[in-house]
Amino acid sequence: MQHDAHTAHEHHEQHEGHEGHQGHDHTSHAGHQGHAHHDHHTGGASWAMAAQATLHCLTGCAIGEVLGMIIGTALGWGNMPTMVLAIVLAFFFGYSLTLRGVLKAGVDLKAAIRVALAADTLSIAVMELIDNGVIALWPGAMDAHLDDAKFWWVLAIALVAAFFITTPVNKWMIGRGKGHAVVHQYHH
Repeated sequence: MQHDAHTAHEHHEQHEGHEGHQGHDHTSHAGHQGHAHHDHHTGGASWAMAAQATLHCLTGCAIGEVLGMIIGTALGWGNMPTMVLAIVLAFFFGYSLTLRGVLKAGVDLKAAIRVALAADTLSIAVMELIDNGVIALWPGAMDAHLDDAKFWWVLAIALVAAFFITTPVNKWMIGRGKGHAVVHQYHH
């Protein structure tokens, strides 16, 4: 009987602790400290973090885009094959910049490739859609050559548009622990 009374007392203490937790005001800052770290990773991505991730992708995309256009133009290719090459190279260089950082952190190549694909695929895809969409829809931009100022200023406008449209996408993904959030653990 004494064992049952002790068990009942422990159960009562646990229940009281549980009731205290239920009645706890989760809106107060002091009571919410234990949850602050968790909230940061699930919904609290900053705009600065998103902009940095977007700029990282944009750098790789811009290198690939320009290189693809230079190669396509030098080889005398038409607009469509040149654009396809530019997109392929944009993905390649976008992934490569992430791979470089993850490999420097000591991750093996196979795991680093998985991280880069998870971190950059949506970001680069949105960026390429916007960037190439602006260029394709801008009157005369597809026919501008590398020595034409129009080529460069339309490309600049397209990249800026891609940055501003992709940044909220990256903020949303990072806030959910996806996209560039998977890369942050490898930065020291």
